[in-house]
Amino acid sequence: MAGSETVRGLFELTRPVNAVAAGVLTLIGAFVAGGLFDGPVPALAAAGATVFATGAGNAINDYFDREIDRINQPGRPIPRGAVSPRGALGFSVGLFAGAVALVLVLPPLAITIAIVNLLLLVAYTQLFKGLPGVGNAVVAALGGSTFLFGGAAVGNVTAPGVLFVLAALSTFTREVIKDVEDLAGDREEGLNTLPIAVGARPALWIGAACLVLAVLASPVPYLLGALGPVYLLAVLPANAVMLWAASVSFDDPTTGQERLKYGMFLAAGAFVIGRAAIVLGA
Repeated sequence: MAGSETVRGLFELTRPVNAVAAGVLTLIGAFVAGGLFDGPVPALAAAGATVFATGAGNAINDYFDREIDRINQPGRPIPRGAVSPRGALGFSVGLFAGAVALVLVLPPLAITIAIVNLLLLVAYTQLFKGLPGVGNAVVAALGGSTFLFGGAAVGNVTAPGVLFVLAALSTFTREVIKDVEDLAGDREEGLNTLPIAVGARPALWIGAACLVLAVLASPVPYLLGALGPVYLLAVLPANAVMLWAASVSFDDPTTGQERLKYGMFLAAGAFVIGRAAIVLGA
């Protein structure tokens, strides 16, 4: 029984839904770049590396955050005793090794992006998480870079670069909302997150401003010719859900950040539809 609980705990450490979603976003980046079907091996290797690296980053984050999680998230694997801190650390190293092995088959630019991302993942909790706004920006850059990484894997980062910016802005908003949600535990741990530094509501307004900027800029991929006109229609519900989620977060940060994630998935779907329209000549 203990063995199965440990396996379950290790699986949970990776945040499997988030890890797989990151891999899918990498594939979307390759698709938007026009190289998913022309270069499936690099695209799939990049997606696999993203899944491994995201899982590794989540595991090592739980390792460093184990004391905070005893307050904010006591049901996570380490606080509840399913996985030991040493076990989580070793598991993270193994996942990072898997990511590196896959990255080595990719072009130089993709390898460079992967190296930067791996360094940021390892350093995030110890160096960046407690700095007001900086930790949020690092996570936002990592999240948005999945599109950029997918494009680099197939040799085209122009269109994925635009998606990187849009995704980074919306991810920054969600991370700020999550910091408001975790305010008590972060303050107890002595962190200096954005909501602690400037206050919860001002931080939420900063996040909302970034999201509004992303929504206003959402037509840019169409204007650049990277996505077809159907994208403009497909992105409307995504924008509406994300703006609604940001407004909800002022009263209920937990619900707000969860709904914002749904809106971000809808936006990713809009990117796929928009590129498919180009491919099909629609």
